[in-house]
Amino acid sequence: MLLNLLKDTGALMEGHFLLSSGKHSDGYVQCAKLLMYPDKAEKAIGLIADKLKDIDFDIVVGPAMGGIIVSYELARQTGKPGIFVEREDGKMKLRRGFSIEKGQKILIAEDVVTTGKSSYEAIKAVEEQGGEVVGIACIVDRSDGDIRYPIYSGIKLNINTYDEGNCPLCKQNIPIEKPGSRKITAK
Repeated sequence: MLLNLLKDTGALMEGHFLLSSGKHSDGYVQCAKLLMYPDKAEKAIGLIADKLKDIDFDIVVGPAMGGIIVSYELARQTGKPGIFVEREDGKMKLRRGFSIEKGQKILIAEDVVTTGKSSYEAIKAVEEQGGEVVGIACIVDRSDGDIRYPIYSGIKLNINTYDEGNCPLCKQNIPIEKPGSRKITAK
């Protein structure tokens, strides 16, 4: 069902993409295209909520930008508060009066997890406040299985990812697109 929602909304894309991690990929999932439809977002995130029935957590925290809508909808469906972290001076922080009490169990919520970079930045902000992260929820898990926390996803997709120097798409001179929201700095 979720794969069809991703395809039907144009969220699942093929081409040559520069990911926020700096890696290249032959596919990209632009969840914003799915999330623009509240009924479809409710269905997609409902798949995640079903997997969380036995997980003990107090607050859902999403990293801005991709995690804001996901954290809100997941919080709505699970009856938990939903907040987000956002960048200030290049660092993820709780702002807008949001707070986490020491020992509260936190679920990170994302649209897509590939390398976990945004999730780990959110986790750092949560832990600095004394929160304990119990897992990461996401619509799409495209990680290699090397994330240090349990992942509760709507779907697991295996999309090829390449280091820039070993990218076959670059070698074929296929133009690259950068569809994500994060500024990518040169390495």
